[in-house]
Formats: sequence, C-alpha cells, structure tokens
Amino acid sequence: MILWAIFGYLLGSVPFGLVITRALGLGDLRQIGSGNIGATNVLRTGNKGAALATLLLDSGKGAIAVLLARHFGGEAAAILAGGAAFLGHCFPVWLGFRGGKGVATFLGTLIALAWPVGLAACGLWALTAAVTRISSLSALVAAVLSPAVALWGLGRGDIAAVAAFMAVLILIRHHANIRRLLDGSEPRIGRK
Repeated sequence: MILWAIFGYLLGSVPFGLVITRALGLGDLRQIGSGNIGATNVLRTGNKGAALATLLLDSGKGAIAVLLARHFGGEAAAILAGGAAFLGHCFPVWLGFRGGKGVATFLGTLIALAWPVGLAACGLWALTAAVTRISSLSALVAAVLSPAVALWGLGRGDIAAVAAFMAVLILIRHHANIRRLLDGSEPRIGRK
C-alpha cells in the first residue's frame, strides 16, 4: 500500500501545465496570471489547445493512478493511489510543494474510482457554471457535494471519505477565491 501511495503521489506531482507551457515557449506559468499550474491559468496564456491538454493530462493522472492501482492492487490501493495523486498535484515535490488547486485531478480521480460520482461532480460543476458563470464557485460546489453523492447515492463510505479529503484540500487551495466570492470580486467565466 505504501508503494501505491508513493506511485500515486509521484504521478500526481507531474506539473503538466508547467511542462506544456514551457515546451510551447509560453513562458513560466508560475509568472502568468494567478501563478497556478492548472488548466485555468494555462488558458490565460491564450493557448486553448495547451489549456485543454493540461486539463486532460491533469485529470488523466488521477484516473491512471486509480486504474493501475485497482488492476494490480485492488480497491483499497486504488483509493489510496487516487488520493495520493491528488495530493501530489496540489503539493508537488518538484515545485517546492507549490502546486495546483486540484480540480481536474479531483474529477479524473473520482471518475476512475466511481464513475457515477465523477459524472455527478462534473454535472454539478457544469450546472453551477451555467447559472453563476464563476469557475471557482462551480469547483467548490462540485467538491463539497461529491462526498454526499458517494455516500447517499452509491452507499460508498470509502469513496465518500476520499472525496471529502479532496474536497477539504480544494477548499483550502481556493482560500483566495473564497475571499473574492464573499466580497463580490471573483471574476466570471469569459470576462477579462
């Protein structure tokens, strides 16, 4: 189990947004926009393809950690590897433990762990985004409600526990966004 946790963490800690923007000559992502290494900040470079690739790779690393661990180590290993991949994305060893906010990795991990919960989280994000046009609020709603979906929708306390762990970290990583939401200054999707 320790090896699956290490594998998940190391896979999750690969900073795809930073790698992609550097490879495309877009500069150091940590010096652009919010300084975050995730897809939303990659989009601020103006390169939609790079942002999409970052979104897919960041979600994929969580899913791959889960699927490989489940295949070779069972369900408990899958849950541990998924949580560790998420932790690696948020606190990557390669970047001095300063990583992303974890939303894409959270969604990919949940889809691989229990696809109905993952799809529900994606749906909650999309619905909130459609109504409010605020990406951070959409992520927070999806994260906070996903443990309840896992527990009451599927009766999976184990998935609910890892979803709650990830939700708490997403809340912590979005502390600045939460302050802006409370004072009404959080930007809306599509606005400069």
